[in-house]
Amino acid sequence: MRVPPERLVLIHGFTQTARSWAPITARLPPRYEPWAVDAPGHGEAAGVATDLRGAADFVVRAGGTATYVGYSMGARIALHAALAHPDRVRRLVLVSGTAGIDDEGQRATRRAADEALADTIERDGVDVFLDRWLAQPLFATLAPAARDVDDRRRNTAAGLASSLRLAGTGTQAPLWGRLTELDLPVLVVAGAHDSKFVALARRLREGIAGSDLAVVDGAGHTVHLEQPDAFTDLLTAWLDH
Repeated sequence: MRVPPERLVLIHGFTQTARSWAPITARLPPRYEPWAVDAPGHGEAAGVATDLRGAADFVVRAGGTATYVGYSMGARIALHAALAHPDRVRRLVLVSGTAGIDDEGQRATRRAADEALADTIERDGVDVFLDRWLAQPLFATLAPAARDVDDRRRNTAAGLASSLRLAGTGTQAPLWGRLTELDLPVLVVAGAHDSKFVALARRLREGIAGSDLAVVDGAGHTVHLEQPDAFTDLLTAWLDH
C-alpha cells in the first residue's frame, strides 16, 4: 500500500508570498507534500486583516493537520498555531523566529516603529518600500537574485501595512512562558551570520523540552533562501529521524 506524502505547511516571512518557498519545494523529495500558504496581508490573502492568533487560525484552516514550517513572521504565526491548535500541528520548524519581546517598553517602541513603517508603505508605495526594506543589514547576506523582488511586488500597500499594524513583533504578547506547553517535536533554525536570531534560537531551544537546534553556516536571516541545499538537507534529515 502506498504511503501518502507527509504534508508540510510552509509560512513565509513579511513582504514575501507562498511562492517564496519555491527553492525549497523544488528540492523536497516526493515523500513530502509542500503546502505553501499566503499569510494574511500577503499574496492572495492581501485582503485578510488579522492579528497573529487570527493568522494562526487562518493558516491552520488552509493547511490542516501537518508539520508547520515558518520563517521569521511565519515562524511567529507557526508558533501561535502550535499553541492554539495542538491537534493539527504534528511537528514544528521555526526558522529565524522569536517568541516575542519581553520588555513592555521595548514592545511599545517596536509597535510605534511598525506603525511608522506602515505609514511609509501607504505613502510611498510597495516598490519604494521594498527597496528600503531589502537594504537593511538583516538581508545583507541575501543575494540579489534570491530576493525575488518581482514576487514581493505582488503584495499591496494596504495588505503589508495591515500586517505590520496587526501582526508585527511589537503587537505580539511574549510567548516565552508558554513554550513548556509545546508537546511535539520542534526544530529551531538560525543562520550563523544572524547573531541576534542565533541567540533567540538558543533561547527557544532551551525553553522547548526536547527541541533541536540547527545553526546553518554561511547564512544570515533568510536561511532557507541563502543556503537552500543545506536547509533542505537538514530539514529532511530531521523529519526522517
